[in-house]
Amino acid sequence: MKNLILIPLLVLSVLITKEFTADDQKENETSSKLYGVQSDISKALQGAWSSSETNDKGEKIEITTIVMDGYLAETLYDAESGEFIRTFGGSWTVDKNIFLLKLEFSSADSTVVGKIKEQIFDLKGDTIKFEGSDKIWTRIDKGQKSDLNGAWLITGRKRDGKMSRRTPGARKTMKILSSSRFQWIAFNTASGKFSGTGGGTYTAENGTYTEQIEFFSRDNSRVGATLNFQYEIIENEWHHSGMSSKGAPIYEIWSPRIIPQKNNE
Repeated sequence: MKNLILIPLLVLSVLITKEFTADDQKENETSSKLYGVQSDISKALQGAWSSSETNDKGEKIEITTIVMDGYLAETLYDAESGEFIRTFGGSWTVDKNIFLLKLEFSSADSTVVGKIKEQIFDLKGDTIKFEGSDKIWTRIDKGQKSDLNGAWLITGRKRDGKMSRRTPGARKTMKILSSSRFQWIAFNTASGKFSGTGGGTYTAENGTYTEQIEFFSRDNSRVGATLNFQYEIIENEWHHSGMSSKGAPIYEIWSPRIIPQKNNE
């Protein structure tokens, strides 16, 4: 796995930069008729997706991708042990049947941060295929509207009884949630440094937010843990409190992440 080059797999496999021919344009026009206006295609991509592959040892590698509100996070991890392998993501847009990803983080290769990758995709119902790959991606959920789904940035943390607020700069901690899956990622868009990630499934009901950890880059022993928190939306911000995975009390404020314009933040 160490020698594999980062390949976005919602974005997802072989990255393609392609100059269009007349045939390509015809294919795009057909795709546009099939899916309707571009905004409808973007809405159809929203949610969580999964695929898998097998490594050289015959072990199944789970691949999960969350695509919400102009942002994407994809992670590969061992399906049995939960051992983290790699993650990448950033902001995305679509142009007819071309998926464009501006990379903001990559645990495997920091040099790709800031680059835009393009890939032709074929969306049919609840499956996606990408040109150059035989993988089929299946939908986990549609990212239905809920209290917490979308992309968030941490903007406040209570320390010693005092709330400290900050405006995210190049160094960010983002949490992205579909209607059933979550992932947090700490990264720096200026340096390309990746600092850590964790994710899995979640529920959010009646002010209680519960995470089931499926991967954790910093400490694989936390895989399988269930964490319960309290949440409240106050003035469009997510107030998150409870005990961390280390058993320490936390109170955090997460603010909605603004969708970038023209894939450019």
